[in-house]
Parts: sequence; structure tokens; C-alpha cells
Amino acid sequence: MTDILIEFENAALRLRDRLLLEDTSWRIRAGRHWAVLGPNGSGKSTLMRAVAGHVPVVRGRLHRLSPAARPENIGYVSFEIHRRLMEREEGRDDARHFSGDLDGATTAADAIRDGIHPNDIDPERFAAVVRQLDIAHLMDRGIRQLSTGEMRKVLIARALVRSSGILILDEPFDGLDIPARASLMETLSRLMERKTPVLLVVHRPEEIPDAVTHILRLSECRIAEKEPRASMDLMPCSAGESHSLPDLEAAGPVRRRNDLNAGPLVEMRGTSVHYGDQTIFRGLNWTMRSGENWLILGPNGAGKTTLLKLIAGDHAQTYANDIRLFGRPRGSGETIWEIKNRIGLVSSEFQIRYRKPISALDTVISGFFDSVGLYRRAEPGQIAAARRWLAVLGMADKAGTPVTHLSYGEQRLILIARSMVKNPELLILDEPCQGLDVANRDRVLTLADRIGGQTATNLLFVTHHPDEAPDCISHVLTFQKTPDGPFTAAVRACRN
Repeated sequence: MTDILIEFENAALRLRDRLLLEDTSWRIRAGRHWAVLGPNGSGKSTLMRAVAGHVPVVRGRLHRLSPAARPENIGYVSFEIHRRLMEREEGRDDARHFSGDLDGATTAADAIRDGIHPNDIDPERFAAVVRQLDIAHLMDRGIRQLSTGEMRKVLIARALVRSSGILILDEPFDGLDIPARASLMETLSRLMERKTPVLLVVHRPEEIPDAVTHILRLSECRIAEKEPRASMDLMPCSAGESHSLPDLEAAGPVRRRNDLNAGPLVEMRGTSVHYGDQTIFRGLNWTMRSGENWLILGPNGAGKTTLLKLIAGDHAQTYANDIRLFGRPRGSGETIWEIKNRIGLVSSEFQIRYRKPISALDTVISGFFDSVGLYRRAEPGQIAAARRWLAVLGMADKAGTPVTHLSYGEQRLILIARSMVKNPELLILDEPCQGLDVANRDRVLTLADRIGGQTATNLLFVTHHPDEAPDCISHVLTFQKTPDGPFTAAVRACRN
């Protein structure tokens, strides 16, 4: 009996109207665990989607030689699954509204069980996975109330509960805090002791468990290398020739530090956020002044994303708290669009919501209008500014490509250009390096440092990787757990 579970034989994949990964030959065997490496846009996620049965093979052959290789037996974690769950949740809102079932939101437990017949769920296995990932307290919470890291844990639980065959994890460490990453590493190591293959897509070598046996490296939508781990260099390759980052003047006029208006940008006094009887954080007293760049730290579920939503006007409890933005109390007559016009935002949650199949150029232009999609005719100067920002990020050649056709990391770069095209007073970067390869991560961090250090745009930078903090950071806000449960925040100034 063969130990081959899946075999690609001179295969080519079709994604929308494009042929990708032509002449792909690759065998997935029982007992072998693969780390899949490659720069943004190299085809890693597309290949994983083909293994999972979500992308068709249109040339050559894909053989599934074991029941473990059937799509229904494959556990899969990816950005696309996260997006699909959220998209479906939004689509159900109208039905809930008309039925009056306003409390029928999809919970974390519902998301884990999604698509599995109740008779096929092993309660002991479900409970063990929930306990292993430390997410029992999330089970009754709606998925749109979860932080990015909390939702990532739910997706991993979803894959583990349903997987009796191959397990595919596409960037599973993204969005997780340090303890959660360590816990997931232990979980993966235990899983890899079995014969069930694990396929792990990562950009960071330190996220490759010791139990990984083989490395698959992709480049320019082709398999470049496939070898036992011991014979390969694990350093990730960059996306071809490295792009130097032009001076910000290349993007057009920017407001400089001497153009700063005096006064606070954000003021919060005794701010607290509650979901039902659960308090996320309480008693937050914090002021961000013009000329300051803040790093926001804290574990999953501490309220970092909630804090950003309060600032951006995307949280209902904004008006239940004493919050001032740009010197004005929230609720004093300003419109949400007046607030958003002064703020740029990049986050995983926003990227999930941005699903319009428009070009990368039009996506950047939409930043002038704070719209998801482009519904107004842009002026020539706005088009030129959008093209300059694409060039600054090394994405000029993607201007005409539908943004939905780009890889996750490429989409992230487009949304960063979108956030900066209007020269905002405040730029919120919530885990901006998620999904980025080494070259693009360096590019984004260099850009963030130049924006915060050379322009009148002030940064709010959130990360679970403190080593990613730009040099321009002047202050740090750290969420910390209190003895009785909710989080509070400590602030400090940096040497800068």
C-alpha cells in the first residue's frame, strides 16, 4: 500500500482567468511535514487551496490516493476562510433584521462547527481542542467581537476539529501574541508526531517547528525547490530584486513636522468597554499629542483593536465614553466622515472588508474618499498621487490588476498606499506586517519610520512583534491584565 496521499503530476491551476503553477509535480506522503516558503505573490496560498480542493487543476493531474486526502477530511486555516466567514456573517444581517432575531450572531463555537453535521462532531475532541487553544471563554462570543488573534485561534480550532487527514495552516501565527505562538508551536509539534501531514505556510524561519521534515520553496508561481529540511537553507527568499524605498518626496507634497498643529490628537478619560457582563478594559486615561508616535502592545483580547475602533469611530461605545479627537468631544456634531478624513487605517479586519474587485490603482484612489470601492470620478492630481504611492511601495506594475487577484501580502501594501494617499494627520497601522515577506516587511517598516519621523502624520503602531517597532516611536501604551480580570493600560515615554 502506497504512503502517497496526494500527487500533483505536471499540473497547472486555474485561478479566475489565470493559469498558475504550471508543470507542478509534488507528492505529499504520510509522515512528512512541509514548510512552504516563498515571497508574496509566489503562489503559496493558491497551491494550498488546490490541495484543499478549492482551486481546480486544469492541466496535468491531481491524484487523491487516500481517504485522508479528500477535501472533506482536510483541515485548513487561511485568510480566505476568515474572509468568507465574515462575508457570510454580513450577508445574514439583513435576514436577522427582518426576522427580528438580532441576537442570532454566529458565535465562535458556531464557526468551529461550521459545515460539520452534528453527528460527526466528537464532543471530547471538540472540548480538547478548545482547551488546548485556551478559547473556552470565546465560545459564546460573536465572531465580529473577536480580535484578529482571537479569530485566528478559532480558525485553528476549526481546522483541528474537522481534520482527519491533511492539515493546512497558511500563516497560522499571524495575529497571535507571544504566549499563543509558543502554545501553537507546541501543538504543531505534537501533531507532527503522527503520520498525518502538516503543510505550513510561513514567512518567518523561527515559525518552522523542528518536526518539519521537508521544505517546498516557490518563486514566480513555480516550485523552485523541494528537498528534505536538512539539505536546505531556511532563510526565506525575497521577492526578486530588492526595491529601495524612494524618499517620501517621490509620493508628492507631504506635511512636514514644522507644519504640526499644537494640541492633543486623542484624549480618553476613564474609558471602558463592555460586552454584556464582560469588561474588556476599563478606566483608560490616555492622551496622544501632535508630534508623538505610539506603539500599542498587549496580548490577544486585551482591547488593542477595540481601542483603534474607538478612535476611528467604528465602535458603538465611542459615545458612551469621554473621548476627544482632534480637540473635539465625540458626539459634538462632527460626522464620521469628518473624522475619517483625518485618519488613515490599515488592519486585517479592514482588509477582510475590502472585497471590491476594482484595480489596485482605484483602490488607492478610494482613500481620498474613505470608501470601500470607488464611486466618484477622481481628479487628475488624485490619480497622479495614487500612482506615486504605488511606486513608493514598489507596486507600480500592479496598478491595473484587480486587487482581489493579488496575494494577501500584496493587498496589504495596496491598502497602506490607500491610507497614506491623503496625507492623514493620524495613521493607524494595526499589525501592518502580517502576511508580508522579508523584503516587503522591511519596506513597510522603513516607510512607517519615515512617515512618523519626517512628516506631520502621527503613528499608532500595533504589533505582537516588538522588534518591528519603527525607530520613530516616542511612547508605548501596554495593556496589562488586572487581578480581577479586565485589562488596564500603562504608558511610558521612549528615549526618542
